[in-house]
Formats: sequence, structure tokens, C-alpha cells
Amino acid sequence: MFASVFSHEPIGFEGKIVSVEVDIRRGIPGIDLVGLPDSAVREARERVRVAIRNSGFKFPADRILVNLAPADLRKEGSSYDLPIALGILMASGQIKGNIGKPVMIVGELNLTGMVKGVNGAISAVISGAKHGIRRFLVPKINLFEAVSVGSGRVFGINSLKEAVSRLSNINNGCQPERAVDYEPEADFYSFDSIGDFADVKGHNILKRALEVAAAGGHNVLLFGPPGVGKSMSIYRFPTILPPLERDESLEVTRIHSIAGVLPPNSGLIRYRPFRAPHHTSSIEGVIGGGNLPKPGEVSLAHRGVLFLDETPEFKTSLLQSLREPIENGSVTVSRVGRTVTYPAKFQLIMAANACPCGNLGKKEGNCVCTSTEIRRYWKKIGGALLDRIDIRVPVSPVSTGEMLKEGEERSSAVAARVREAVKIQKSRFAQLGLKRNSEIPPGEIDNFCKIGDNLRRFVVRVAEKLTLSSRAIHSILKIARTIADLEGRERICEEHILEAVQHRRFGDSDLPWI
Repeated sequence: MFASVFSHEPIGFEGKIVSVEVDIRRGIPGIDLVGLPDSAVREARERVRVAIRNSGFKFPADRILVNLAPADLRKEGSSYDLPIALGILMASGQIKGNIGKPVMIVGELNLTGMVKGVNGAISAVISGAKHGIRRFLVPKINLFEAVSVGSGRVFGINSLKEAVSRLSNINNGCQPERAVDYEPEADFYSFDSIGDFADVKGHNILKRALEVAAAGGHNVLLFGPPGVGKSMSIYRFPTILPPLERDESLEVTRIHSIAGVLPPNSGLIRYRPFRAPHHTSSIEGVIGGGNLPKPGEVSLAHRGVLFLDETPEFKTSLLQSLREPIENGSVTVSRVGRTVTYPAKFQLIMAANACPCGNLGKKEGNCVCTSTEIRRYWKKIGGALLDRIDIRVPVSPVSTGEMLKEGEERSSAVAARVREAVKIQKSRFAQLGLKRNSEIPPGEIDNFCKIGDNLRRFVVRVAEKLTLSSRAIHSILKIARTIADLEGRERICEEHILEAVQHRRFGDSDLPWI
């Protein structure tokens, strides 16, 4: 007696389709699992045996062979419990109907036969749909993320008994209603509780720079004394970002589901992620990796923001490892026998003091750092990473009068301008697969950031005076393009270039605040 269903191995971003094949033959009673199962998969033998009996079904008193194909792919985790159990019940004739219809099943079983949630349910549905599978059984707790794909018929189940009933209906050609009878929880990247841009008093240049960054997706560095509002303004930065588009939501939700950080009963993530790892974080935690390679903070920040507070306190090796994801929009993690790739197209925002003691830049402060100590402090960031930061803003303390001022512009007003600028960019890049001005490749700069001869000569003079690299010149042009978009203007003008230079001019000299 033989039966086969499909399951999913959430390896990397795409994952792999796994065929769960069950063969029952006469012999000494027992279960053999083959196909490179890890310890969690091997332990499924006992969980499945007890779950089947406690659910009122008969466990076959024969020799059972379970093959997880492809055999050369290591299988990890507990999501194979349910497909193995259903495969055994199908092979033993306890599930009636045409078992030849393809169905993908994921889920963990406890000893009572109840189904527990798994990581990567949305990835399983997306991968299965690409391979022509149109029927899916997922844990009820993962139903909303799986249904949000919009492919095939997805059924959420709570127990092995319910799974048998669903599978019997599917095999017999019945088409029950899709089981969506409750609302998903609120988006866990909602920003209702983090304040408003109006909380940032004064700092007009800073707020303007963040608006430009939000509109164009540019990387940002804020530096200045402690307590001047760097972190506060950045934590309110997500309130002016445009919402995710549907394809972006699918990507972001898929990564969070694979990483196991998606809350129960969650649908698509609608807001852009905001990740702020601590400076003691490991490279594996930020870039990704581990014995079982998982997405790191750079991937969890995909299509959103990665904020590094007190940036020079991070390990130099970690900071330099950010350069490749910034350039490529993805990160590849290699381990023995396994190489996985995750998307990592994020907006990097860094904050730092101007010197190790923090007093540099204070009007009444007394900086005790030598120039050598200051250079060593900034050297941790490194010129190569700093060159990839489009916007650098020195932040100074505001006066008491500014701190008590009312009537600051709210996030909703800034966000409206940002959304209009993003619409312009979406239309401009419709045929290229780009999203924002920050993604314009060097070879397309002249096409999308056109300037006249006089303006070109002005940019050359600025570059020579500030000894700017070619990447810095491209940054200035892309920032100017974003400023023009915010104003709804098709052509880049001199005032756009001047503002762009103001945002980009810090950090390229011997001392970064000059």
C-alpha cells in the first residue's frame, strides 16, 4: 500500500518542494524514516504514532517506510508531522477517495492530535502554486498568511481529525468553503504608538533630510551630541514612509514567516519593517546564518528600515559586511553543504556621536577627545560603508524656544508629499523593475537625472572642491532627482543640486563633521 503527499522545506527564500512518500508492507511493526531527516523529523515517528491513536484512528501494525524526497536535501523542523500522519492514514486505507490529486500539507502534531503552527506557511503556498499544486492544508493559526497569497484553495485545520475530513472531501471532489471566519490581528509593524513627526521640535534641516530620504529610499547618517533628538526622529521616521505594495508585502511577510517572527493569525504585513538591532548583535544575527541558516536583521528589514544606533559601537567586521547587501539587495549565507540567499533591500539609517566622549558639537560642552581618538572612532564605520550613505546630517541642540514651539508639521502631511513623490518614481521606473531613486544604477544616471551643461559644470566644480568620489556624485544627482520629485518638477534645477550637496557634503573630508 502506497500514498504520497507534498510538503515544504523552508530553506532560503524560495524553499523546496518535498514529496512525502509512505509505503506499508508486511513485516516487523515500526516506522523507518529516510531522506536525510534531522533529529526533529526523526522524532516525528513517535509523535505521529500517538497522535493517530489519540485521534481515534488505527495505527497500522505493519512495517512503514516514509521517504522524504529529494533524498539529498536535509529535512529540518517539525512541519512534516501532519503530512506523514496523513500519508500513513491514506496508505492504510483510512482516508477514502482519489489520492492521486496533488495536495501540500504542513503542520506539527502534539500527542493529542492537535495541529500546531509552523514557520514558512506562506512560502509553502507560494512554492506549491509555482509547481501546479492547488490544494493546501495548513495549521489554522497560519491560515491568514497562507490565504493572502491568493493561489489555490487553502484550508486551515486545528486537528488531525479535521485534516482527515478535509482531505477526504478534497479527494472526493468536494469543494468546501475556504475557512476564513475570523479577522487577523493588527499589523505588528503598526506605528500608532510611536509618536508623530510633530514631536520633533525645530531641526528643520534634519526633518527635511528625512523627508527626502523617505521619498527616495536614500541611506542616512545622523551625527551629533547625545540627547539632541537623533534617535527620537529616526523612530518616528516610519510614520512618513509609504505603505508596502502587494508584491512587497508578500516578500516581507514571507521572510518574517520563514524566520518565525510572524505573530499568530497574521495576514500580510502592510507597513514597512523597522529593525533596530543592539550594537552587541552578532554577525549571524544581523546578516543571517547559524547552524540552520535563517534570515538576519538585514533580511527582516527588507523593503523597510535598518537602524543602527550608536553605529561606531558595532563591530567593524559587522559594519563592513553590510556593504554587499546594500549594493546587491540580497545576502547569501554559506554553510557546510548548504547555501541560501535571502532578499535584503533595506534603507540603512545610522546614528552616532561626533566623538567618543559625545561632547563635540555642544555649545557649552568640553570635548576631551584628541583628533587621533576621533579619527579612530569614525574609522570603525569605514570609508567604503560611509561612501554608500547618500545623506549625512549634523544634528545640534535646539534652543529652548524651539523646544517649546507648537504647530510643527505632522507625519500625515509629510507622508502625503512622500507618497506623491513615490508615485512619480513608480511611473518612471515601471519598465525597469526599480522602486525608488536610490536604486538607479550608475549606467542610468544620465537618463533619469538629466542636467544641462551649465549645471553639469557646477557639479564638476563642487566635486573637485569637496574631492567627491564618483559614487558621491551619483548620490548628489539621485538626491536632487528626489527633491525635484517632491516638488513635482520634471527637470532638476540648480536649487535641487545645492540642497543635495548640502545633504551629502559631510563625511568625505579628513574629519567627518567638516
